[in-house]
Amino acid sequence: MLSVCLVFLYMLLSAYIIGFLVLAAIGRVFGREGCRRIKAAGYVMAGLVTLTVYAQFFSLFYKVGLAANLLLVFVCMITAAAFREKLWKLVKEQCTSISIGRKIFYIFLFFLFAYGTSRGMIHYDTGLYHAQSIRWIEEYGIVKGLGNLHCRLAYNSSAFCLSALYSFSFLGGQSYHCAAGFFALVLAGTCSEAAEAWKRKRLLLADIARMMGIYYLMVIFDEMISPASDYFMVLTVFYLVIRYLELAEEGEKEWLPFGLLALLGVYAVSLKLSAAFVVLLAVKPAGMLVKERNGKGIVGFLGLGILILLPFLARNVLISGWLIYPFTAVDLFSVDWKIPKGIADYDAKEIQVWGRGIYDVSRYGESAAQWIGSWFFSQTALDKLFILAGLGAVPISFVALAVGAVKGQDRQRDLMLAAVTVNLSFLFWMFSAPLIRYGCVYVWLAAPLTFGGLALWLVKKEQWGNYFWYGVYCVIAFVGVYKFWAWGKETVAAYSPEYWIVQKDYENFEMEEYWIEGVKFYCPMEGDRAGYDAFPSSPSKAGIKFRGTGLEDGFMNKEW
Repeated sequence: MLSVCLVFLYMLLSAYIIGFLVLAAIGRVFGREGCRRIKAAGYVMAGLVTLTVYAQFFSLFYKVGLAANLLLVFVCMITAAAFREKLWKLVKEQCTSISIGRKIFYIFLFFLFAYGTSRGMIHYDTGLYHAQSIRWIEEYGIVKGLGNLHCRLAYNSSAFCLSALYSFSFLGGQSYHCAAGFFALVLAGTCSEAAEAWKRKRLLLADIARMMGIYYLMVIFDEMISPASDYFMVLTVFYLVIRYLELAEEGEKEWLPFGLLALLGVYAVSLKLSAAFVVLLAVKPAGMLVKERNGKGIVGFLGLGILILLPFLARNVLISGWLIYPFTAVDLFSVDWKIPKGIADYDAKEIQVWGRGIYDVSRYGESAAQWIGSWFFSQTALDKLFILAGLGAVPISFVALAVGAVKGQDRQRDLMLAAVTVNLSFLFWMFSAPLIRYGCVYVWLAAPLTFGGLALWLVKKEQWGNYFWYGVYCVIAFVGVYKFWAWGKETVAAYSPEYWIVQKDYENFEMEEYWIEGVKFYCPMEGDRAGYDAFPSSPSKAGIKFRGTGLEDGFMNKEW
């Protein structure tokens, strides 16, 4: 736990300073007059986005380790020295705006999530390919055709580069995997703002999203030790939706805060492609920019969006030969390290059928009517309820969005835009690869945002409306107390006296050696997981050949 605390502090300081630098530059170029004051978490998230892009670019030229961190520390020191007065004033303002009780609570959250990130269950896919993907970035940065060694190594996520940046494997000890836990900590701080509803004596739609975010944090608390791309994406989308709803409910008139959130949506796509529809929230700032005829803002933010995606797409091409692996509809490159189309197509089908709870790829062509029943009944009772409610919410959200637009009710229109965005993401998830961990953020937000938004819109407190909201508050209180009690009971029961100093390491498995062109590789003696230490490895003996004389030159498929 102590090691996790140190990594968290380093991430907090570096992300905050880099976020300050980037947001100051953007504000300077585009102007922030009248803009809503950015919260501390906003600077941290801006820094995390920037550092993820930085780590990806760095990986294109060199391994992500000591050199990348030395450069990062140098930039942070220069920034802190050059802007010391502005930076100190900002930190002081943010600290004084927080009550002593809230500060104590934030410190408690810091240690709580450091504790959770120091131990827990290692995700199955972490042993399968997460750990190996991160180690390749630590050791080589990028290797052409890496996906030929193991197709899942081509599941490129920008989260792996950020994890490598903060793994500290160059120190010679273990490779730390704290980044997902830090994202969870940022979301926890954001969700804790739901307590302000007590002061204002009413709920906002953002508070409803916060409650669902808290539920997700309790679900992954004993799993966030794993650097799984699903966690990064879901945590980021929760944060994005909460902040968007905040801006809409406060009637923000400036385009820049919405534009920054749109860039966060683009970033979420680089974490996992299932976030693709989240970029629809960019409709709000795009409309504001067009209305203002702000060509500078349009070109500038399009450029920033491209900059965020560029290293992600470049890594895709270099690892797999495809712009977006494993989707072969876009075939732009003819390179010798390209994963054969047949393998990529099979992989894409496997992802979808596994999401449907089917483990036979030959059943890929089945209609929804053939698989959806067995899939639905395999879900938990609560998820079944959210899925059914979500299906009902989809058409209602579209109608509500149209009504808000026609009546010129900008606030309600903007809130329903968030609901429609989530609902479209929900449908995309459901009819592509509906494994619950791939899209739980959409499942758990679709109905609450739609029906919660309608209730806040239509049910006023006069007369019987008071009783309705009293009932809502009682239900929330009852469910909240029960869930916190159950979560606390599980956490205490899972307590282990280990890992108070160092973090629980990656899992490792019994391996056997095999050789390709005089180079030793590893594969599991049982199952398909290799872990971190056995490097390089694949689930079975790989059918590859070297592009050159060593690992750094990359791999080709043996049949190419």
